[in-house]
Amino acid sequence: MEFVSNGYCFACGDKNPHGLKMKFQVDQEKQTIRTEFTVEPTYQGWDGVVHGGIISTLLDETMANLVYHLGFNAIAASLEVRFRHPTPTLQPLLIQGEITEVHKKLVKAKASLKKEDGILLATATSSFVRQGP
Repeated sequence: MEFVSNGYCFACGDKNPHGLKMKFQVDQEKQTIRTEFTVEPTYQGWDGVVHGGIISTLLDETMANLVYHLGFNAIAASLEVRFRHPTPTLQPLLIQGEITEVHKKLVKAKASLKKEDGILLATATSSFVRQGP
């Protein structure tokens, strides 16, 4: 199975009118990724606080996008998210990810979400199962 995008991915697709339209910078050599993103109130849970499902999406997409751009042809098998502090809407956020392990059938990654001032808001780890060559 080969994964291709038609531009309608909820998180990063530029054609999805309801999507987040995340944009990333990938460092192929260091196997890292980063983005800055501001969440609109449309995606809040409590007033002024980003919904936990959207936080999970931001972290998941960051890791998945890195795996994709590094050519691993893999799909997420697990995702674990730890919420450390409420994530505010309408404030610039920094999301970073990196590959932590690469095996014949498995790729592991981690990601973090921080406020502009460096306060850690959430972290995630994920395992991706490779789908062949």
